[in-house]
Amino acid sequence: MRKREREKQREKEREREKERERKRKRGRKKEKEKEIERERKREREREREGERERNRERERKREREREREKEKEREKEREGERNRERKKERERKRKRGRKREKQRERKKERGGKRGRKKEKEREKEIERERKQERKKERGKREKEREKERERKREREKERKKNVKTNPNFARLKG
Repeated sequence: MRKREREKQREKEREREKERERKRKRGRKKEKEKEIERERKREREREREGERERNRERERKREREREREKEKEREKEREGERNRERKKERERKRKRGRKREKQRERKKERGGKRGRKKEKEREKEIERERKQERKKERGKREKEREKERERKREREKERKKNVKTNPNFARLKG
């Protein structure tokens, strides 16, 4: 009788032990799952942070580009201002020259011999100035032609490069 009871008691004890073991395993499994979930969360957060950083970098890049564009605009404006100033200065000089010319004319009308002598000198001076002016103009035109030639060469190079790389042209050549 007692033997059977002890046996039952042991059986119950084994059952309880198994149950405890199952619970422990279940607890460990849940803990592992929680840990995996936490790890995934951390991973997602790292990815989000990386994405945010890339966005910030992109924004900084755009900002730098905008700043560069603004600087170019400002430089253009400054260049325009300088050109306007030069033009005004040329105009002033031209007016001054005209004024002097008129004064000389008046002087010539008044003076006799000396006036004629000065007139000849003045004519020579005017001729010299005209020559210089023509020389300048010629130089400008020559520079312009040279630039145009350079542009033409560049276009030709580009065209040849395109011909070489374009398979349709290669097929046409044979």
